[in-house]
Amino acid sequence: MASGVLMPKAGITVEECMITHWDKKVGDLVKVGDILFSYETDKAAFECESTAEGELLEIFFEDGAEVPVLVNVCAIGKAGEDVSALRPDGTKIADVSSSTSAPQPEKVMADITIAAPIAVQQVNSELKISPRARNLAEKTYVDPRNAAPSGPYGRVIEQDIRTLSENGKGTGIGGKVRIEDLNAAAQPVAAKPAVPSPAVNEYTDIKFSKIRSAIAQAMSTSLSASAQLTHHHSFDATNILALRKGLKENAERLRLPNITLNDFILFAVSRTLLNHPDLNAHIVDGNVLRRFRDVHLGVAIDTPRGLMVPVIFYANRKSLSEIAVEAKELAKQAQAGTINPDLLQGGTFTVSNLGALGVEMFTPILNPPQTGILGVCNIVNRLKEAGGEYKPYPAMGLSITYHHRAVDGAPEARFAQELISNLENFSILLVK
Repeated sequence: MASGVLMPKAGITVEECMITHWDKKVGDLVKVGDILFSYETDKAAFECESTAEGELLEIFFEDGAEVPVLVNVCAIGKAGEDVSALRPDGTKIADVSSSTSAPQPEKVMADITIAAPIAVQQVNSELKISPRARNLAEKTYVDPRNAAPSGPYGRVIEQDIRTLSENGKGTGIGGKVRIEDLNAAAQPVAAKPAVPSPAVNEYTDIKFSKIRSAIAQAMSTSLSASAQLTHHHSFDATNILALRKGLKENAERLRLPNITLNDFILFAVSRTLLNHPDLNAHIVDGNVLRRFRDVHLGVAIDTPRGLMVPVIFYANRKSLSEIAVEAKELAKQAQAGTINPDLLQGGTFTVSNLGALGVEMFTPILNPPQTGILGVCNIVNRLKEAGGEYKPYPAMGLSITYHHRAVDGAPEARFAQELISNLENFSILLVK
């Protein structure tokens, strides 16, 4: 009897994944553990191993398809076996992948007034729609009931909303066609002068990956939905540079891991935030500040797939060595694309370090629903007065962005003062 292979659930909160590439084709013989296809969530990329042995009889979703988790993506068995019972909705892939030929529901919806932006939650409960499609419908002000569903079980997916928005949207609320639209279509259109277009070989179009799309949406939402303000500070890095040098020279003898300047920052932030709960918090439901008793520290990581922010949970309870080891392991997993998506959420504050790239000052963007983020900058030589004369010192820049709805300028400045004091006197912080 043929067996189906399910789309894995890569994390507790993951509802759907996008297939990026099939490694096997129909007719191939596979064994348990063979890589069938690659897929990605909006956080990371993975490979799906076969859970059955035999011939790959049918593929239900092709490259680029968004598939709900725990839904059959293919069938494996003996040649000639019936796989109709394994298909997601009892039809072949041609029927579920077409976004242009899917039949419109016969039921005529009543013409109702919907306030913008459209609250998709108010749509008929019979409508099946993916989370990404729901978000896109709200952003583009289209009524998802007018979309031709192409997902499994008649589900509206993101591509259906995009098609509706680009091709079938009138000027009325929810993309409805109004009388004015029909009259405008009937009017002769004056010919426009020809505009030379660039040759095809002069550019390359690269479609956003699922991860890149998620980053773009998160950044846009962060800037549009929050009152962000950034303060720039700096501190004397003389002591931590000397401490880091000493630890590096004695790492083997003391059996210490490689401890970087960024690890010093993470450790200091995890301790300092405990005295500034409004910055170790989330904004919930728009007007509720949720303070956390422990620090779950997000660490921004540059990866080939885009920015990821894995979380060091309970960072305030961990030693400098433990933070150094965990931060590097999380970065390794994020860069390899193998990190568990559950480790990419739940942070209460974020640290983003661009100092190694020579950035002297920048404006880090909040990671919603957090109320604060620290940007770490590079070290520049400055002068300060000591004993009646000016002496050079290494100054490291810190850029702190905070949500002004939850935190005012003075509380942020007090947090910065304490953080700077802890960094300039790091040896004392270690023994507290």
